[in-house]
Amino acid sequence: MERDPSFRHETVVSWPAPGTAEADLAVLARHVRDVRDRWPEPVTSVGVALPAAVDDAGRVLTWPSRPGWAGVDVRSVMRDLFPRARVTWADDGELAALAEAAVAEVADLLYVGVGTGIGGGLVWQGRLVPGLDRGSCELGHVVVDRAGRVCVCGRRGCVQAYASGPAVLRAAATLRRAPVDAAELHDGLGRRAPWAVAAVDDGAAALAVAITSVSELMRPATVVIGGGFAAATAGYVPTVARHVRDLSRPGVPAPEVRAAALGGLSSLHGAVLLARRA
Repeated sequence: MERDPSFRHETVVSWPAPGTAEADLAVLARHVRDVRDRWPEPVTSVGVALPAAVDDAGRVLTWPSRPGWAGVDVRSVMRDLFPRARVTWADDGELAALAEAAVAEVADLLYVGVGTGIGGGLVWQGRLVPGLDRGSCELGHVVVDRAGRVCVCGRRGCVQAYASGPAVLRAAATLRRAPVDAAELHDGLGRRAPWAVAAVDDGAAALAVAITSVSELMRPATVVIGGGFAAATAGYVPTVARHVRDLSRPGVPAPEVRAAALGGLSSLHGAVLLARRA
């Protein structure tokens, strides 16, 4: 049977809330079985975008958004799900950077993913920095205020504590003096409600500080912003770009800041690239 190169099947996994690793893996297994039943050929290579720190043995060290995954043996789990396939995984932000650099056909690029957390990936001269075998580019844990808010990692002042989707919602709720969910934030932005505009602007300003810090070290010509929160928030990328320009210093032009070409699917496209290279 000749493979149809246009064949494509997508399925979305929604994690149980609050969720345990066992419950998460049961949901994942059901979705994988569905994909394998629909796929016209045996699966031979799989790429996984994983928003967690994993050691050399394939065991999860930490996943702040899913703490129950600490200690999970990813290698064993993936071997059970795809027994006949070569499975490789990497940080989701770094895979997004690879995919966006490939689409843009550029050698140097900083990717920033704004969603439940802040992810990142840096491509320099066509290669990931620091490299898949040396850990990930943890942009979300760049410190922007040493006496600032407590991050989910336990440290104070990480940009994730200011610019992630949940952090912006918390800031909006404080300013509004009432709970704020994503729909209310977007409605507030549409009405230019001061509490909504200020919360998003403050998060964007904190993110611009982290971007500027990385830019001072590596000088990427292009900064790409993706992730679900960024994609769903009107005017978010231009707001970050404005703050990055405001932070530029004489003689050093600010990098170009633009929206991810692949939208919220950058990391998944990167996972496909990883599988193909494997």
